[in-house]
Amino acid sequence: MGKDEMKVIQAILTVSRKEYVTPHYIRVYLQGDAVQQIADTTVGVNNKILIPPNGVDTVYFPEFDYERGLWKPMDEAIRPTIRTYTHRGLNLDRNEIWIDFVAHGDEGPASAWAITAKTGDTLGVLMKHGKTELYGVAANYLLVGDATAIPVLGAILEDLPASAKGICMIEVHGSEDIQQLDTKADIDFIWLHNDMPQKGSLLADLVKVRSLPQQDKFAYVAAEFSTVKEIRNYLRKDLGWERKELYAYSYWKAGVSEDKSATDRHSESEEIQA
Repeated sequence: MGKDEMKVIQAILTVSRKEYVTPHYIRVYLQGDAVQQIADTTVGVNNKILIPPNGVDTVYFPEFDYERGLWKPMDEAIRPTIRTYTHRGLNLDRNEIWIDFVAHGDEGPASAWAITAKTGDTLGVLMKHGKTELYGVAANYLLVGDATAIPVLGAILEDLPASAKGICMIEVHGSEDIQQLDTKADIDFIWLHNDMPQKGSLLADLVKVRSLPQQDKFAYVAAEFSTVKEIRNYLRKDLGWERKELYAYSYWKAGVSEDKSATDRHSESEEIQA
């Protein structure tokens, strides 16, 4: 792919404010001129955030060597930590977007950054230009995810028409982390409580005992790798859902950092989606 075909938004944004939506959920607001470009993307799609190392007050983006087809080496002292996230919303009048983070202590660099982030801190964002279809059009929906999926599920719920019906299952730390997610659709919300998500999820078990849509349906499933795989297999193999009727995405893999799990998750993505 040539350089002129990449069409990637490369932005350095600064923290304008932040708030705890719930005790374990932080919303960080970011400002910058590049937000005007981000307006041409779909709220809820994945992007990359780049967190500068401690003591580095700017973001150095990796550069691609198009002749060799490789990323150029970068000094470890300035190399940012890169993670996959979702922009939850934007306000063009304020040149502002916001990104939600699950606050689970300092075990993850993105969570640690969000917990300590203060006004004026910088964050890099890489995002593809253009609109994307976030979910399939249907009359009935099954939305399933853990806390990391709330941004995309929230974006879907806000976009659904009033004629849509469905069920939304979300697993969070506890009752204190239940959020008000707005939607015009007729959605039955089920909130699961799990304060140790690394040790296993209850989402797959719940999906298997619930009455699910039978026709004109679409499922969006986003959670830990093994949970997504189990739910996807149940829908496809046991219930006979067609591939076009669901989207299954793994945000993380239990016991493994995103850096180490990315290869595993990408190499098995075709199996999950098949």
